[in-house]
Parts: sequence; C-alpha cells; structure tokens
Amino acid sequence: MLPAIKDYRALARRRLSRFAFDYLEGGAEDGRSMARNLASWGDVTFLPRTMVDVSQVDTSIELFGRKQAMPAFVGPTGLNGLYWPQAEQVLARAAHAAGLPFVMSTASTSLLEDVRAASPGDLWLQLYVQKDRRIAQSMMARAQAAGFSALMLTVDTMVHGKRDHDVRNGFRMPVPWTPRLLADLLSHPRWCLRMLRQGGSPQLVNLARSAGVESNIQKQAAAMSREMDMALRWEDLAWVRRHWKGPVIVKGLLSADDARRALQAGADGIVVSNHGGRQLECAPAPMAQLPQIADAVHGKMHIFVDGGVRRGSDIAKARALGADAVLLGRAPLYGLASRGPQGVAEVLEILRTELETTLRLLGAPQATSLDASFLQKH
Repeated sequence: MLPAIKDYRALARRRLSRFAFDYLEGGAEDGRSMARNLASWGDVTFLPRTMVDVSQVDTSIELFGRKQAMPAFVGPTGLNGLYWPQAEQVLARAAHAAGLPFVMSTASTSLLEDVRAASPGDLWLQLYVQKDRRIAQSMMARAQAAGFSALMLTVDTMVHGKRDHDVRNGFRMPVPWTPRLLADLLSHPRWCLRMLRQGGSPQLVNLARSAGVESNIQKQAAAMSREMDMALRWEDLAWVRRHWKGPVIVKGLLSADDARRALQAGADGIVVSNHGGRQLECAPAPMAQLPQIADAVHGKMHIFVDGGVRRGSDIAKARALGADAVLLGRAPLYGLASRGPQGVAEVLEILRTELETTLRLLGAPQATSLDASFLQKH
C-alpha cells in the first residue's frame, strides 16, 4: 500500500498513456475550477476536543435505510475502460468490499447488468436525460430490473465543457493513429496490452443498448452530445419520479436557491458539485458553497458534495460543514489506473483509516457527531 492518494496519482500518470491520463485528470479550459476544488479543502481548519474517549470510533453512517462503512460513495465517472478492463465491475466490487455504494455513470463502459452480476453491493445509477426521453426511460427500467437502489440525475451537463487538454491531444474515440499518439503508446506497453485484451477502444455500451446506437464509440459519443436535453426544467423531475421508484438525487447544484428548488420539486437529495471542474470554468468550489446550501435545506433532504476529496480529513470536513457524504471521483480512478483492483481497494482503505485517525484526533467518536463546532471559525 502506498502512503497517500497522491502517490497513486503519480503512479497512474506513469502507467497510463498521456491522452488517457489527461482525460482522467484534466479540467475545463485553464483548470481554475479544478484547482479551486483541490485548494478549498485546505482552507478549512479543525477545532479539536480533548480528553474524550476515542478508544472506539465509528466511521459508519446510514442513508436511505442502508448502513455504509463511511460517509463516502464511489462516484460516477465515464469512460473508465480507458484505465482498466471491466473497470465498472472492478469499482463496484471494491466499493462493496469497503462497505460503500457505487454510482454507475450513463457514460460507463460496462453494461449495468454485468456490473450487477459482478457485485451484490448497493448500486446507484447516474443519469443524463436526452431529448428522446425513451433513452433515459430505458436506462431507468434496466437499472431497476437489475436492483439499483437510487438514481442520481445530473443537471450541469447540457453541453460538454471545453477541455483544452483533450483538444491538444487529439483525444477522441476511436483512438486516432497519429505519429504523436503512436510514440505515446509505445512508451506505455502494459497499458496498450490491457486495451488490446479488452478489444480496443472502450464503448459507451449502456447508451448504445438503450438508444439503439451501433457499436461505434464515435457515433455513441456524438449521439450522447447531440441528444442531451438542453431544455430540462425543474418540472421535469416529476417525469423522472414517475419512472423511478426509489430515491432521486439531483447532481450539479452550486447555489442555495437551486437547492431549495430541488427540494420543492421533490428531490430526496442533492449533490453540491461542479462536475470535478470539468464543465464551467471559474465555477466556485462545491466545498465553499456547502455551508450556505446546508443552511437552506439541512434536515429536509440529503446533501452530498464532491470535488477534490483526497484525504479522510476532507470527508470529516464535509460532514462538519453539513454534508451527509462525499462522492469520490478521481481518487478511486488513480487506484484503478495504477494498480487495478488492488489499487482501488487500497485507496478506499487509506481514506477510511485517515478518517478514523481524524475522528480520534478531533475527539469525535462517531462520524455522525461531526458538526460546525469542530471547525475553526474565520
């Protein structure tokens, strides 16, 4: 096991081709939103309590009637087949072994039915709504038939953010065979071999099945972008609820006003998120928006947050600021890309043990006891 998440990131950078790592790591435009996400957690300081019995600490929480090992999810990320074969199955199994839910992306590279067959754990579906509502309806029906327990509706991706790194790398699927790319691939033979073993470029297989798009990644990606519903409104949440019988969480909010609208529209929870800094450049860090959003809707709906979580102490800070749990995006992918299934398991264990250590040093025997009184007021 490596010492910290940043060590898995460094190893992933060495082992992935440049274009694959840049796709994993990069943010929109100049990367200011992503940098702000990472820096924001360091702006929060703790105020510990002493002489508290912390011989036993409990990192677990309960959400929607299910207990989980710590206030975290393995969050939704797309095109994971770039980093490891059968990536979603690996992530789902690791999440289940760690006692955490796994949120599967619409842009996943494994069929959701195959992920369910690979893991008996708590699975959630992340959903984009297309102009042709039959696509989203099919995805929801398939997920419910496979026993997925909750739906995470993403609302901050009406169009894709401009990602300069992908443009510079000529990144697209299928992989373009340019001299620059060939030189990149020749310097990463193990990554190339893994890609060849899984049949080449990963496919957006769930979109292909629900939308009836042929097995061509370029056409799948084009269809996904072309069909994104840019006219989605709060009233449309009622349509989603008619087709989904479990909890519905709205992902991609950054304002207290939108949190209130989500509550009024019938959402069971929200994710305070700027899409990992990959959409709107110069968006605020979700962590910085969390206190005002928690003040607006705390106790009325579940609140989750993502964006730059790299330490167990970040999870503790999120709880103290009013979130129920965090979504882990890049961190598990660093483990996946660097060491496969073992790497994902190690990353999740590092975060759990760091959270446990933080609770002990804070004088907080339970993760559920964390609140603003454990933070230094500035």
